[in-house]
Amino acid sequence: MYEYQINNSFFAQVPGMMETLCEEELKELGAVNTKVAYRGVYFEADPTALYRINYTSRMISRVLAPLLTFQCPNTNILIKTAEKIRWEEFFSVDKTFAITASVAKSQINNSLYASQCLKDGIADYFRKVSNGIRPDVNTVNPDVRINLHIEKDVAVISLDTSGESLHKRGYRLLAGEAPMQETLAAAIIRLSKWDGQNPLWDCMCGSGTILCEALMYYCRIPAQKLRTNFGFFYLPDFNKEIWENLKAELDSKMRSLPKGLISGSDKSQKMIEVAKDNLSRLPFSDSVDLSTHPFQHVKQFENGTLITNPPYGIRMGEFEDVQKLYTELGDFIKQKCKGTTAFIYTGDPVLRKSIGLKTSKRVPLVNGKLEGVLVQIDSYEGSKKRYYAEYKAEEELLKKKSEAD
Repeated sequence: MYEYQINNSFFAQVPGMMETLCEEELKELGAVNTKVAYRGVYFEADPTALYRINYTSRMISRVLAPLLTFQCPNTNILIKTAEKIRWEEFFSVDKTFAITASVAKSQINNSLYASQCLKDGIADYFRKVSNGIRPDVNTVNPDVRINLHIEKDVAVISLDTSGESLHKRGYRLLAGEAPMQETLAAAIIRLSKWDGQNPLWDCMCGSGTILCEALMYYCRIPAQKLRTNFGFFYLPDFNKEIWENLKAELDSKMRSLPKGLISGSDKSQKMIEVAKDNLSRLPFSDSVDLSTHPFQHVKQFENGTLITNPPYGIRMGEFEDVQKLYTELGDFIKQKCKGTTAFIYTGDPVLRKSIGLKTSKRVPLVNGKLEGVLVQIDSYEGSKKRYYAEYKAEEELLKKKSEAD
């Protein structure tokens, strides 16, 4: 038996600064015995939960199934150990594979070389059992992805049960100059606690990532609805019947989007066309309102949720111009967004001061290699409305608990 089969143990790779959020989501999707680590979460899951996590998680990047953990002070041991795994149980010689490797605080200190050695070990194994034939490596779109992590001379070889990174939903073929990662957009939707009870607007929507993630969240569209290949298909104990039944069940829970509930605007007609193209790949996208104009031309946006990711001076324009934009956004929220709660993500935390409004919450979040911050701004009416809603929800929960007792 392989390591993951002994105790149903897996490791979820997650974006930076999102470990706790991702742990919460994993629990909701059926994971148990979770443990947060740096940029990841250890957890246990049965096959149903594993498939559900890969198909519906909105925030995690990958799920790794550990096959073997061993002492690995040198590359000879790595190659010889790789030859002991029965790789034909995972894929055949007519499939392609790729290896991702990372090393830390180990005598093997070059991740590319470690990856090459593991590849050699796999190739040697197949040559022995397949009359000299070995599968090809495909680094762009392989059938199977294998992960190698070596830390303090302890190596873990895992099968990537996700395959392609889960942040790639399949709807975004085009992007702007500084696109927001899909997992980050999903995290912001979650942190906003928007539930469709009021309209959501992205006033600088760019290529539409926030709009797409809001649509998928409200309509209960599984995050990987557009994906056809998963790494868990290649696990030796993959259960096709469980997967097909689960997928059918999750797909049946999708719901339509009321017209006007989600809207986006941008001053660039080109970016609106990109957003429209990306949205077009998702169900119910016809109900998302898109328009071309700067937010400064909007008369008002009241009693709603504003979520946006303005430019922050990197490849997008001069810093002074961006500071002015943030000041104008702050004035707009103050003067024209009565009863609205705004969530603004910036890749440069310094810019939040240019908004000129008191923030009720600040959450550090990473977008790729940029360490940014999400700020929440409540108007007085918006604050009262939010606090009252939270109070009523808590009151309802206590009432249900009391009835159950």
